[in-house]
Amino acid sequence: MGIPSWDDIVVIEHRKNSGEPTVVTINCPDKAGLGCDIVRIILEFGLYVTRADFSTDGKWCYIVLWVVPRPSSLAIDWQSLKSRIISACPSFMISFYLNQQSTSSRPSPLYLLKMFSLDRKGLLHDVTKVLCERELTIQRVKVMTTPDGKVLDFFFITDDMNLLHTKERRNDTCENLGRVLGECCISCEIELAGPEYEGQQDFSSLPEEVAEDLFSCELSNKESRSQALTSKLKNVKKATITVDNLMSPAHTLLQIQCVDQKGLIYDILRTSKDCDIQIAYGRISPSAKGYQSVDLFIQKTDGKKIIDPESQLAFCSRLKEEMLHPLRVTVTSRGPDTELLVANPVELSGKGRPRVFYDITFALKTLGICIFSAVIARHSTSDRQWEVYRLRLDESREFPFSSRRAQHEIIERVKKTLMGW
Repeated sequence: MGIPSWDDIVVIEHRKNSGEPTVVTINCPDKAGLGCDIVRIILEFGLYVTRADFSTDGKWCYIVLWVVPRPSSLAIDWQSLKSRIISACPSFMISFYLNQQSTSSRPSPLYLLKMFSLDRKGLLHDVTKVLCERELTIQRVKVMTTPDGKVLDFFFITDDMNLLHTKERRNDTCENLGRVLGECCISCEIELAGPEYEGQQDFSSLPEEVAEDLFSCELSNKESRSQALTSKLKNVKKATITVDNLMSPAHTLLQIQCVDQKGLIYDILRTSKDCDIQIAYGRISPSAKGYQSVDLFIQKTDGKKIIDPESQLAFCSRLKEEMLHPLRVTVTSRGPDTELLVANPVELSGKGRPRVFYDITFALKTLGICIFSAVIARHSTSDRQWEVYRLRLDESREFPFSSRRAQHEIIERVKKTLMGW
């Protein structure tokens, strides 16, 4: 077979009629976790996978994704999406692309965005939106409100386009932020983060009862009810997994059905990748009555089926937990202050879930709630690492935080935004 060109690796086909999915086809050499990496990029761009087919022989893979933008998504730069997906694909012309491949494999440098501005409702989300539009990924953030009503923001960011080392890219980003914030913006600058920040993550120290509430493996009845998509689904199981070792002589078949939600396919592929489960063939069927069905033909890394009942149970339990409870949300009181906490598991590769901070700040902006301070940090439990978002909220007349009803509404709005409900 001939070697395909770069244009053949990723083909994006737009449908003629409005509202129909865009078809993204990837045809490239395979590598462990490639499907997870590609779906993660899809999620970063605010796209939703409505249907998918993917197959591999262990050396070459073929993936077809039907995607649509989420209602609250930013404008999609399809050419940039294509470039990002190509960058995730293994190089097949080593001699020609060796230099590009070695460059892209290096970790992106960390930059520090420092902003000083007047405070107003929705300020933090507006900044986050500009960064997302410009394909700048927020790794950590520290936001502080001064006594005189000003805000000092420190965003530690990486550039998905790898252009932030240029003065033009930095100036253009600051000018965009200035236009969006208007007179509220006092100063804005971007610089390479010092060596004391590179490769480091702030770790969060949480009170024991708060950590237990966030990271508990078991869902309480109250949490289970609150995560139902609609009232008619409240009494229906939201995640079922069937294991079949008779359908295929070489693979174990997993048949999965779960409530449709943002990032569902990413969570399934992320969990499989972290558990060293190889997917030879997969099909994601279009959502029906609020549910999405997934068929996966899988193997262990030694190329064998998953026969052992305990191994089956462990993997299926892990999958159910990640599908039912991929994000943890709670509101707690710290003396006179009210704090919103959101946690999501970090991939073994060290990457956190895309666009979480964007969704949190969007939800709070729609509720009219101001953010007094915000921190993104890491928290380690016995079996994994978590990304924790801690936001101190400013109380308002509409949301007196002493009210349980108000706290419940905050949790529900944030959770529904994160889950795409």
